[in-house]
Amino acid sequence: MNNLKQKSHLEVVKERAPWTALDGAVFGREDIFENDLDIFFHKHWIVVGVTTEIPEPGDVSTVDIGKSSIILVRDDDEQVRAFRNVCRHRGARLKEAGLSTVGMLVCPYHQWTYDLDGSLKHTRDMGKDFDPGCRSLIPVACRVVGAHILACLSDEPPADIDYLIENMAPRFAPYDFDNTKIAYETEIVEEGNWKLVIENNRECYHCAAGHPELNVSFLPEDFAGSTEGMTEESLRVLEAHKAKSVVAKESWESEGLVCDAIEYLDEDAVTQFRSQRLVISGHGESQTLDTRVACSKLFGELARPDLGDTHFWTHNSWTHVMSDHAVISWLIPLSPGKTLVRSKWLVHKDAVEGKDYDLQRLTEVWIATNQQDASLVRITYSGTQDPAYVPGPFSHLVEAYVHQFTRWYTARLIAHSA
Repeated sequence: MNNLKQKSHLEVVKERAPWTALDGAVFGREDIFENDLDIFFHKHWIVVGVTTEIPEPGDVSTVDIGKSSIILVRDDDEQVRAFRNVCRHRGARLKEAGLSTVGMLVCPYHQWTYDLDGSLKHTRDMGKDFDPGCRSLIPVACRVVGAHILACLSDEPPADIDYLIENMAPRFAPYDFDNTKIAYETEIVEEGNWKLVIENNRECYHCAAGHPELNVSFLPEDFAGSTEGMTEESLRVLEAHKAKSVVAKESWESEGLVCDAIEYLDEDAVTQFRSQRLVISGHGESQTLDTRVACSKLFGELARPDLGDTHFWTHNSWTHVMSDHAVISWLIPLSPGKTLVRSKWLVHKDAVEGKDYDLQRLTEVWIATNQQDASLVRITYSGTQDPAYVPGPFSHLVEAYVHQFTRWYTARLIAHSA
């Protein structure tokens, strides 16, 4: 009989050699998955939706995260609020997953009725001593930056969300996300662990072979840590791209646009994020197959199409914002080997499909890229669960952000294991 005690989550992670991938157990074990949910999706700020899903008072979105469920609602003052999706009577879910529009939040079980600010407004047959003031919906910490809705299920949400908003609000301001709409949306259930989805997103080692559509507007060589091994043609293209970047950055900054990278990613960060305005290849306008804008009606009051790609990472999301459209993607873990990835394509609220934009041109690059990434995650997850898997080395040249993510993941795990 095998009496060997299974190693703990923290023990497995701390055994990782520097600049080496995580052990397969970290991706496949059910107990580690549940611990991930508790630490990284309940006790940290996560992207849970976009404001354009709930544009009007009474609009509601329900998001399930493990056993927890939250309601996102636009209240009568047009503010976004979040509540636990649990009736304060006997615990019934107030809303099923998805979108809806309501005047008030009414429990389908016994019709306890809540205002959009969460206060209990009506019950029946509860007796004269019943105090409705003690039975408001349980609020969830909620903040908005750009079009992103971030929430934290902890009673003590990390305070450094203020640093994220302080830095990202001016970067998103020119796009006037309050006046945008969803042009298209997708949901993909990727067959892999959520950390593999993020690791894949944090490197472009795979881009040259894996993303032909994205590479039209996105130069993989620009993200290499070294020119070692590059062909003469690649070197020529890279130098031209760098020269273009210098000119573009000077032009953008002269108009008051924020360009420089901000990185809050290391072990001492809690609410990690990164952002930078990047030059787009080709005509430099948008992430399309011809690098021209796909939507002729630009965001806000923007007058020029060539404003590059303002990208934004968190530990569960990635965003690309161009002058004409934005693609916002975020993930929610479903099980050790399944991860839900939601993506929304945003355009100006007055843009008309067929007149101002062609939906295929708008979406084809990131539809293809997301599907390609899902395939890569699937084969990687399958391989990490094979008995033959031994964690291999990260490239110092092109996988530094993957290494950084595993360091941050370890640091946050240690912080919550103390």
